[in-house]
Amino acid sequence: MKQIREHLLFGTVIFLLFLSSSAHAQSADGRLTHDNPAHVTREVITVNTGDTTWMLVSTALVMLMTPGLALFYGGMVRRKNVLGTIMQSFIAIGVVTVQWILFGYSLAFGPDVGHLIGSLKWIGLSGVGFAPNPEYAPTIPHESFMMFQMMFAIITPALITGAFAERFKFKTYILFLLMWATLVYDPLAHWVWGVGGWMRNLGALDFAGGLVVHVSSGVSALAAAIIIGRRRGYGQEPMPPHNLTMTLIGAALLWFGWFGFNAGSALASGALATSAFLATQIAASAAALSWMMAEWFTRGKPTVLGAASGAVAGLVAITPASGYVGPMAALAIGFAGGIVCFTGIRLKEKFGYDDSLDTVGVHGVGGAWGSIATGLFASVLINPAGANGLFEGGVRLLGAQVLALVVVILYAFGVSWGILKLLDKTMGLRVSPEDEIDGLDLAQHGESGYVFEEL
Repeated sequence: MKQIREHLLFGTVIFLLFLSSSAHAQSADGRLTHDNPAHVTREVITVNTGDTTWMLVSTALVMLMTPGLALFYGGMVRRKNVLGTIMQSFIAIGVVTVQWILFGYSLAFGPDVGHLIGSLKWIGLSGVGFAPNPEYAPTIPHESFMMFQMMFAIITPALITGAFAERFKFKTYILFLLMWATLVYDPLAHWVWGVGGWMRNLGALDFAGGLVVHVSSGVSALAAAIIIGRRRGYGQEPMPPHNLTMTLIGAALLWFGWFGFNAGSALASGALATSAFLATQIAASAAALSWMMAEWFTRGKPTVLGAASGAVAGLVAITPASGYVGPMAALAIGFAGGIVCFTGIRLKEKFGYDDSLDTVGVHGVGGAWGSIATGLFASVLINPAGANGLFEGGVRLLGAQVLALVVVILYAFGVSWGILKLLDKTMGLRVSPEDEIDGLDLAQHGESGYVFEEL
């Protein structure tokens, strides 16, 4: 009976997802057609090709981050789980892309409803075409803005998988992706970035996703780690990373893609994108050094994994502030971020939860630090559209940042807890003990990441 319930729930969700797309025909408004020559003229006048080029490149860079994450996580698990771990990130590209174009984008950025969610006016990308949307990005096609934001929506739930690596059922994970993207990510994106969103109206700043991406995924990862429980043998047998070379390559791809993540969030090519690009590089470098030094001091040796984790921690920390701070502030944020996140990953030792790949300690803690740091270091000299932080003579921004941070933590944790409990009751979250021993690669996918043949 349980297996029948699983198939019914899975089938129902997929059916409703595609039913919603067929119920709403794609509008031709704003799209280039042979029957609308006037629009061709308007498109040529309003779209800036330089900005559009930069945004398409940035979109591709951010897309690359999810396969980079797959390698980063894949190298840190045991050999028998490498494909299962990589698959969780890779399939998020497909699942969230479909969700985003059907209704996710409309919920996140569509016309505001009560300052809480976007309407379904843009469902199926109806009205989202070549013409710019001046409320979000007046110099690039609306479709370009939509695609850029899609890549953020894709990588965010993939980040959560680091907390439940090596023990989550793949079928359940597909539904978790759909439900989490719809009930957690889309509302948060609207609150913070959507025109009319209440956190945006409050004055909270999040340039590229400290709150929406990193804090939300970090606290959701904590809920998942608590509910699903520890890996079999955790704390009793060694579980070292099986391929740190793969992890380092993944970290390098994340660092590379993060330039699109942060600098692309300027939504134009110019001085602000350049400033965010520089801040990103500085913070990642500083955090890699500070994490390495902290590890060297406390554990006696600097490790490759520590340096890679430190770089990612710095990238996380600078994300919300990248478009609002100068080089010296970026240095301070990154350097502190490496130490803060190094300390954060040790929380699992104190409280006993199994955050397998340190999603909570890096993304949750790092995102929280970055959001607060924005309230400390932000300057209107860098970005007149922002506000001055505490160190620039402003007090109000810090209060808005703290309030937004607390609400995001409570909302993301609470809704994620509810989603996971529902899925646990109906489909089950965890693979069987036998499958966990055999490894997810064989048990869930019938494949092996490495095949060694005797000569």
